Amino acid sequence: MRISQDFAPTGPDAATTARRRPARGRAAAALTAAVAFALVLTGCGGGGDAAPKSASAQSSADADRVEPLTGAPAPKLPVTVDSADGDKVTIDSTDRIVPLTGSLSEIVFTLGFGKQVVARDITATFEQAEKLPVVTRAHDVSAESVLSLKPTIVLADTTTGPAEAIEQIRDAGIPLLVVEPAKGLSDVGRRIDAVAEALGVPSAGTELRERTEKRIADVQKSIPVRTDGKKPRVAFLYLRGSASVYLLGGAGSGASSLLEAAGAVDAGKESGLDKDFTAITSEALAKAAPDAILLMTKGFESVGGMDGLVKIPGIAETPAGMDRRVVTVDDGVLLNYGPRTDRVLTEIVEQLYAKGGKGQ
Repeated sequence: MRISQDFAPTGPDAATTARRRPARGRAAAALTAAVAFALVLTGCGGGGDAAPKSASAQSSADADRVEPLTGAPAPKLPVTVDSADGDKVTIDSTDRIVPLTGSLSEIVFTLGFGKQVVARDITATFEQAEKLPVVTRAHDVSAESVLSLKPTIVLADTTTGPAEAIEQIRDAGIPLLVVEPAKGLSDVGRRIDAVAEALGVPSAGTELRERTEKRIADVQKSIPVRTDGKKPRVAFLYLRGSASVYLLGGAGSGASSLLEAAGAVDAGKESGLDKDFTAITSEALAKAAPDAILLMTKGFESVGGMDGLVKIPGIAETPAGMDRRVVTVDDGVLLNYGPRTDRVLTEIVEQLYAKGGKGQ
């Protein structure tokens, strides 16, 4: 399962996956259940010494604000667009918008429609959205809560569930657009364009896509060239200490695209892990042999910071563990793949290539 702030495995989200996908043996079922439970605990943490960020990284990620385009958009409606689930959806008003994932909320706010958003999903944690009513229970959509707000358009992606709630919203006559989720950097522009088209502002979508792509490219230009020609090996770990969830990311984790864009090698993927996540073992870590470890901030805190991290079997024996070298990014933005992805990439690059900082 590909874990993101939207908790979206490569398809349905982790909790939904646990309900919809048949178990593949008791061990697989137990692991899936553990991850699904852990994902509900987004606020878990246990203190610890989160890795410091440089001043420029802190500034760029004022991390919990989005940066809207300048100028108020003027929608040209009605529009009819194709939904990822096969429906055609006609939108004739953007007066009351309900985005049902955090990353879709980011796009809507950044396009300049923040004042028209009347609710949020639990994963929309950025500052401009935080006072909006939440229309999800855990990570399931409450159709009743959505409908009570009388939306004129609802935005979802294929990770949104349960299916019954989506059907109930549609049966009430509300235009509901489903967008394919993002699996990597190449999907950012596609999602921005899809949302902008549905809101009747395709030119604003083009502007935002170009701005986002340029900023990502600018960050990549800042990556230092190593004199030895070797790329750093970075393992993405998903940790929730209070739920005893310790996972090593593989090819389907969602982090590969970011790590490769940062000039690094995804150590889990390169070591042959073609699945999304696997339980951490000393053997798997030894084979991955990461020079650094990428973590969500809350996951790092949940195991007690660096001192707790190196107590996980196998971590201390890796080059990253011996050097105490970690890269941490806020849970709310790490795998969102949207208008703030350049900030995420900046944080990864600045921490990964920093000299003399903690974790080196």
